[in-house]
This record gives sequence, C-alpha cells and structure tokens, in this order.
Amino acid sequence: METVRTAGAVAGRGRRARRSATALLVGGALLLGTAACNDNGGGGSTDAKGSAGATAGGGGGGSTTDTTPKTSAAQLTVTPADGATDVQPKDGLQVAVASGKLTSVAVTDKNGKTVEGKIADDGLSWKPTGQLAVGTTYTVAAQAVDSAGLVAASTTSFTTLTPAKTASTNDNIADNGTYGVGMIVSVRFGKSIKNKQAVEAGVTVTGSDGTVARGHWFGDQRLDFRPENFWAPGTKVTVKYRLKNVEVAPGVYGDIDKDEPFTIGRYQVSTVDAAAHTMTVDHGGGKTEVIPITAGNDDNPSWNGTMVISSKEVVTRMNSATVANVKGAEYDVQDVPHAMRLTTSGTYVHGNYWSSAFGKSNASHGCVGLADAKGGSDSTNGGKFFKSSMVGDVVKIKNSKGQTVSGDNGWSGWTIPWSKW
Repeated sequence: METVRTAGAVAGRGRRARRSATALLVGGALLLGTAACNDNGGGGSTDAKGSAGATAGGGGGGSTTDTTPKTSAAQLTVTPADGATDVQPKDGLQVAVASGKLTSVAVTDKNGKTVEGKIADDGLSWKPTGQLAVGTTYTVAAQAVDSAGLVAASTTSFTTLTPAKTASTNDNIADNGTYGVGMIVSVRFGKSIKNKQAVEAGVTVTGSDGTVARGHWFGDQRLDFRPENFWAPGTKVTVKYRLKNVEVAPGVYGDIDKDEPFTIGRYQVSTVDAAAHTMTVDHGGGKTEVIPITAGNDDNPSWNGTMVISSKEVVTRMNSATVANVKGAEYDVQDVPHAMRLTTSGTYVHGNYWSSAFGKSNASHGCVGLADAKGGSDSTNGGKFFKSSMVGDVVKIKNSKGQTVSGDNGWSGWTIPWSKW
C-alpha cells in the first residue's frame, strides 16, 4: 500500500534527509580518512552498511586500538662508526647484530660499486670478501629481523684513509712488448716490503695458455716471477697489479692498479760450452747451429748457469773499472759491437774484433765473445746472433771454471730449482 504524505511533510523530510546525507558523507569521509591512517579507524568503527558507530570520544560500546609502532629487538652494530674517517681498508669494516639475524648488508661507494661480502652462517655478522679502496667514502645499509619478524635497519657511512706514504713499483716489462721464452718479470719497489704475502697476492702473472708464474723474493725490494718451465712461444702474458689498497709495510701502501700485457716470441735457447769453446743455438723444431766462441779465461771465468738477455746495444763501452774483481791487465774498449747483457755484474754475449781465440781458447774477462768486425757487421757471427736475438732469450753456460750465477744477478732465476723458487 502506498503511503500518501502532504507536500509540506515531504518537503520537510527532504530537507532533513539532505542534511542527514550531508552529515553522513562528511562523517564517512572523516571515517575513511581515519581508516587510511589507522587500519581499523582508530578508536571508531564502521558497520557493514557504512553507518557511524561509537566515535573515539564517545562512550558506551566503543573499542580502541594501540597505534604505537612496535620496535624490533634486533640491535645492529656497524664498525666503523657513522662518519668515521681514516679507516683501514683491511679489516676495518664489519656488521654485527644482537637479538636477531642479519638479512641483508649492502656496502657501496659513491658510484654505486658494491663491495662483496658474506653473512656468517649463524646470521650474526657480516664481513667483506672484497677489497676496500683507499681514500673512498662508503655507505653501509644493513637490515636484520628479530624472533617476531620485526625489521631493524641501519644506514651509516665512513671514509677509508688516504695513504700518506706509498711504495713505488717498477718492472722490466713494456706494455705489449715481445720477449723470449725465458722472460722473467722482475718487480722492484721503492721501499722495503714487510707484508710480502699481501704483495704477492696483489701481483699475478698468467699466460693465455693457463701458465702461472710464481713469485720469488730477492731481499725486501725485489720480487721476480717465472713459470716452472720456459714460456711457450706465442703465449700472451698479463701482469696484473692490484696494490693501491695493499698495506705493503706499516703505514705504507702500494701505488699501482693496472694490467701489463706482453707476448712471448719465437723459441731461441743458446748453450755455451766453455770447455769446447762453442755455442749451440737451438731455434726450435730441431733447427740448431753451432758457433765458435771464446769464454772467460782461467783468472776471470764465465758464470755457469741459466741466464737471460736483459738488453741489447749495437755498440757499447766496456771498462774494467766498472766491473768488480777483474784480475789481470785493465781494459777499456769504447766500441764493443753487438752487446747483449746477461748479468748485472757485467757478463755479456758480444761481438769481438780484437781476438782470434774463437773455438780455440778462453781469452775474455768473463764474457762470451763471437767473431765480429770493428764497428760491427751484420754478416759476422756476432752480427747474425745479435739480429736473431731478443730480450728474454735464454743463454746457458756450462763447463766453465767459474761458479754458478746467483738468481738475482740479472734475470738468472732459472738457475734456482723450482722446489726452492
């Protein structure tokens, strides 16, 4: 049955209805806004039809919810402290947590480069496995959870030290150079090295065929590298330096991070028989030649052992005043042709135009002499051998009355057994 109302009554009810609707809309907006911030509307509630229930300030049947955030029990500790400076790149960084487990640790520099690291199996600590750089600012972002699953987070930063002292690094390799199969990489440092193992780890010498050269120290400032056997011809070798972040001695750091590539050339190994007065040159593949020579005399015998050509000079001056312990008459030859140095003590393979002892006797002051012409000639034994040789070629001397050359006399490390290298 339809109910009939008067126009006035209908109008009155319409005005009240509009006011009520407005109130409900406003109230609904307020309630919705409150719900967005407080999940269930804070102290108020809304029924399924959207009608207002008890308000936060009202009594009688209203319920309240605690909106205070819960705090994780996990306590993060980052070492070094936030803002620290002059931090040691090695062993200067770690993250730990108490009453919780680490979930993530990210350490980055200003360019976003990440330092690798590992969370311990028990989840209580993190340490870097990668190397920190000197003079660099890092940001550490760490997170952990407690037993209730509540997250704790920490973001700190620190700056590693800028070294006041560095040790210079110099070697005998030219970038992209080509050397003989006996090439030894010899590295010299400008200061005495105390942390030798750390330096050895910061310098690697590897071949494209997988050959690895091992380091050997001569004193505190020289580190030589060679493989167990001669390099294979054609091998591409790379010397990798990663020393800038290595404390080579207390308060002293390395000065270089770079790669130096070089190539091993063709095979040539020469053997001098001082007793037979000959030098047999092995060019590989069964190709050899025998050259008559003269070696060191009885008073100044040549070194025995395996040596390496370290330099070549078309003409050089040789003076007995520059060589220690020379016996007999002094000499000063200002135009020695086709000279190839074998030792720092003054042993050369060189051309000789003033003697006729080749293949007959040993008449030199310790060098290996080959017949040559004054001023040098490409057609002589001295000239031909000079042309066929390169830095890094091996020259072995045997059956001399002299002693065995020491490993640090030139690049003579091949004389040292691999077991002692």
